[in-house]
Amino acid sequence: MVSAAILDTIKRLLSSHILESRLINENEIYFCISPSTVKEDCINVYKNIECVLVGLFANDTTPIDNKLTVYYTFAVRSSNTLITLYSKLENDGSAKVDSIALEVPAASLYEREIHDMYGIVFEELPDSRELVHHGNFPLDVHPLRRNFKSNTHLPFQQRELEFSTITGEGVFEVPVGPVHAGIIEPGHFRFSVAGEPIINLEAKLYYVHRGLEKLCENQHYMKVLLFSERISGDETFTNSLAFCQAIEKLNGITYIPERAVYSRVLFAELERICGHLGDIQGLCVDTAYIFPSGQFAMMRRWIQLLNEQLTGSRFLRNTNKPGGLRRDFVRSNEKIILECINKLDKEFKETVAIIKNNGMFIDRVEHTGILENSIAVDLNVVGPGGRASGVKTDVRKEFPYAAYSKLKFNVPEHSNCDVNCRMNVKIEEVIESINIIKQVLEKMPEEGPVSVDIGELKPYSYAFGMTESPRGENLHFVMTGENNTIFRYKVRTPSFCNWPALCHAVNTNTLTDFPLINKSFNLSYAGNDL
Repeated sequence: MVSAAILDTIKRLLSSHILESRLINENEIYFCISPSTVKEDCINVYKNIECVLVGLFANDTTPIDNKLTVYYTFAVRSSNTLITLYSKLENDGSAKVDSIALEVPAASLYEREIHDMYGIVFEELPDSRELVHHGNFPLDVHPLRRNFKSNTHLPFQQRELEFSTITGEGVFEVPVGPVHAGIIEPGHFRFSVAGEPIINLEAKLYYVHRGLEKLCENQHYMKVLLFSERISGDETFTNSLAFCQAIEKLNGITYIPERAVYSRVLFAELERICGHLGDIQGLCVDTAYIFPSGQFAMMRRWIQLLNEQLTGSRFLRNTNKPGGLRRDFVRSNEKIILECINKLDKEFKETVAIIKNNGMFIDRVEHTGILENSIAVDLNVVGPGGRASGVKTDVRKEFPYAAYSKLKFNVPEHSNCDVNCRMNVKIEEVIESINIIKQVLEKMPEEGPVSVDIGELKPYSYAFGMTESPRGENLHFVMTGENNTIFRYKVRTPSFCNWPALCHAVNTNTLTDFPLINKSFNLSYAGNDL
């Protein structure tokens, strides 16, 4: 529950600016404020309450009130509370609101995204360049407006992409991508170098933008569940779980069967192990350390085969559903799971010992790609990338879900801020995940259902779902429409927060360090581009 102290503090800070307030879903508080006081009110909350900006998004609520609504969501991680300030703008084609990006640096990308998708102007936004659009999308078309149809065919336009220009004697620009040598998704990286060192990196993404949020409008919630599983392949389970949690909360479902909540933890941790093994393998590949690379790849394959044996999908698709799981995937498979986890535990620790005792490998990853703590805090860097820079945050602890509150585990934290620290966080998290899975198998009830009927969805209700994906804090906002449809589905994956951090971490390193630094974050293009 939201503490009385937080409520009193917000009411004191916002004073007479509050037009309406609402407490829902136990830990979500919403305050309607005037467009004219948005900047003042957001900065007051940000600076006077120990919180971080975790979401900034818009919603075309024309069918309800003929307005455009902008939401600013702050997380008070120390007390399991989400504070959302929202303001209703006139939907007359000239919606404007003051930018908060100078005072809250993490807001910049959100505001640019909203401008592209809704046409809302953020006045005094430090960087107002296109973000989602690529210079070929008509400037006066905003696809998340209600009057834009997803099957609309638009004329192709040609505008040059805008990049920051660094000038000076001996400064050169090196473009990399968007098509890369490996079988990876596209992203354009524009390096400015002075000799060997990188002095600036700008990343241009959204080459795989699918209009996913638009595709979810007015769709049945079970179809949207399938979309949630396809946001980013290696975060299938945690994305679908965040969506399911939001649906359960907004419909007032407070009880999920014990076998289901423990099973959800088990699958979430299998997904985390699989993701981290792939990342550690990639670091070995990028340092030409072939033997441990093969070892970690082999172990990752063990987990993928286990996933497939349990659910029929290496990526754990079609496992979740609102109210629990589609069926009991764990029953009669406990022995198989434990044998695989015990085998992994032994092999993983032995292989980690090998790489940590190789001086050449450690020399390659230490002091490389440093992301300073102050930058990580300002940008709300989450997951292993944040924890390696001293930002100790984990949704499993601060906003506990499923059965995490009943389990014992540690959240790794390092402060040297480099590739080595990000690798060590992931190594320690794999070990913690193995221990979590063992606890799940011990504590899970032997009998019982794995789902409950959630009934018909309440129209125009909304809630947040939060999970800790392998890459970090994952936030999904769901608002229902009529007849079990989804009115608005806003997804903010950890990659959206962390891509700007990569651009800071490469500074002063050389171009040859970039693949290694990039792999230490291993961010999702699709998870960012939606």
